[in-house]
Amino acid sequence: MEVKLVETVPNIKVKPPGPKSLELWERANRYMKGFSSQARLFPVAFESGNGYTLTDIDGNTYIDFSSGIYVTNTGHCHPKVVEALQKQVAKLMNAHDYVSEVKVKLLEKLASITPGNLNGFQFYSSGTEAVEAGMRVIRAQTNRFEFISFFNDFHGKTMGAVSLADMNITTGPRAVGFHRVPYPYCYRCSFKMHYPECNLYCVDYIKEVIQQETIGQVAGIVIEPIQGWAGSIVPPDEYLPKLRALCDELGILLLVDEVLTSFARTGKMFCVEHYNVIPDVITLGKGFGNGFPVTAIAIREEYLDKLEKISASTSYGGNPMACASALASIEVIEEENLVEKSAKLGEFIFRRLYKMKETHPIIGDVRGKGCLLGIELVKDRETKEPFIEAGQKVYQKAFEKGVAWIPARHILRLSPPLIMPEEIANKALDLIEESIYEVEKEYGYQ
Repeated sequence: MEVKLVETVPNIKVKPPGPKSLELWERANRYMKGFSSQARLFPVAFESGNGYTLTDIDGNTYIDFSSGIYVTNTGHCHPKVVEALQKQVAKLMNAHDYVSEVKVKLLEKLASITPGNLNGFQFYSSGTEAVEAGMRVIRAQTNRFEFISFFNDFHGKTMGAVSLADMNITTGPRAVGFHRVPYPYCYRCSFKMHYPECNLYCVDYIKEVIQQETIGQVAGIVIEPIQGWAGSIVPPDEYLPKLRALCDELGILLLVDEVLTSFARTGKMFCVEHYNVIPDVITLGKGFGNGFPVTAIAIREEYLDKLEKISASTSYGGNPMACASALASIEVIEEENLVEKSAKLGEFIFRRLYKMKETHPIIGDVRGKGCLLGIELVKDRETKEPFIEAGQKVYQKAFEKGVAWIPARHILRLSPPLIMPEEIANKALDLIEESIYEVEKEYGYQ
């Protein structure tokens, strides 16, 4: 009898985290700290990945609903990406920032797919490097130095990028010239207004902040088009166009941080394409190299000379291995129609999440675009009090059942590889819903 695909995964042989995983974590913790919250809450040790599955060192196979935190858009170890890397590793691994054939091919490919005239590029190894470089380009272009960013945005962990985001005693104080405003988080509006009656007052408020809080030297506004770390928060469709118009009115440049949302993750090659907005700078990453560390900035052609002014080169950015992986990943996205598949899979998952919201009292909100989605858990739908304990427990229970995914306190994030079949996604959602029901029962909601 033929075994159906959906019956093969997940495959939990030993209750996770298993003994081999725990032993490996104990050894690692002797020398290393600062692991992510998702790893600390469920300390498995992964051994291999294949397409839309992950296998841990104890032999358990999971449905991957995280894509390595939005990274493996084309699936784990895609044969074309693996082959491109293997060939390049055997040929040339690094040659500083000298031109190579694979780099030129990647530049030409990027120029053919980026929106508008965003045809100036520089490559980096991490998202925070790209954000910092984008800010330097904006400062060089405007001869101004202040920036506006948004509550709960995340842009990296170096000084400038951290100053755009939430800070604490270990990361503060915020660098001079950085100012923050509320993000269009309509479920929890900072102004206690309701969309669409609010007429997006949150954009108008930015003008007030510029007038009252800055010294009139604002160079740029930096924004995530969909917030990832904060919990898959999607702004209204009119928001980015209105923000673009504000920037044009005030002579401010717009940097859209697409490290997380680019390369088909949201059902478009770039998230800004949902809104027909052309920024001045876009940062790219995560799914760019399908797991290999490569990021980039894309800037308007007329700003290209500013890359000389900011000394844009890096030791590792755009090395031949990175370029080979990125080029192969883009080709896979195009050849396998992953933009369309991401949109279709995302619609399927969202419909299921919406039905779950109707059934489960602790689900306050569901949201997303393409394969970037979130579930927000609350103690009470009227008060919207965050249900952090439930978020952690649902995350752990679903992981035990075989779903590898992402927590964000009371918000659960879903970002499957774009190649995942709907039947596998549905199986993962069954296990997530089962976990939500168990937690609701534990807290007396069922």
